[in-house]
Amino acid sequence: MYLGSLARAPLFFLLARIDACLCSEVRGAGCRFCAGPLHDAHYPRKPRGGPPLPDSLAIRRSLCCGHCRRRSTPPSVLFLGRKVYWGAVIVLVAALRQRRPGSASASLLRRTLGVSWKTVRRWMDWWAEVFPASRTWRAFRGRLPATVRDDDLPAALFDVVASAPQLLAVLGAWARTEHAARGPTPLTQKMGRSQPPR
Repeated sequence: MYLGSLARAPLFFLLARIDACLCSEVRGAGCRFCAGPLHDAHYPRKPRGGPPLPDSLAIRRSLCCGHCRRRSTPPSVLFLGRKVYWGAVIVLVAALRQRRPGSASASLLRRTLGVSWKTVRRWMDWWAEVFPASRTWRAFRGRLPATVRDDDLPAALFDVVASAPQLLAVLGAWARTEHAARGPTPLTQKMGRSQPPR
């Protein structure tokens, strides 16, 4: 069931709408460096693993201050950091392999999503070793029941989601936590022209 949803477009359009809302929140708060207005400075991505989708979805939303030119990149549920595959593909495939190995065979993953078995093994290692030690997980951990164990990620996350609205709430909270855990954008990251005189 989950694997089939990755081959259909509606899931990705829903995630894109959540990203648009998260971007609006960041824009409304203004630049965190100088409180200036934030303007669109989105950049294209070339994500893999999903169904044929319009180019408008393969955009990582980002903003640029109209005064100091520093970039503010909002949180995202469509993309998982700098990883090449769609975030939903990485989470769902890894969860399926944990709980139901036979439901996501190497040949099925290659045929349906274009994901190699070597890539899936890399994702599994990341969930097992890197993610539990990350600032994002340490910050988000307190929002979940104690039954969610570090050694059962990401499959354990699906155990605490009972409905679609709850899933959307968890996704939004997750993305905001990841954004906050990353900390402020480095001061050296600017967008082209220099800061205007004060």
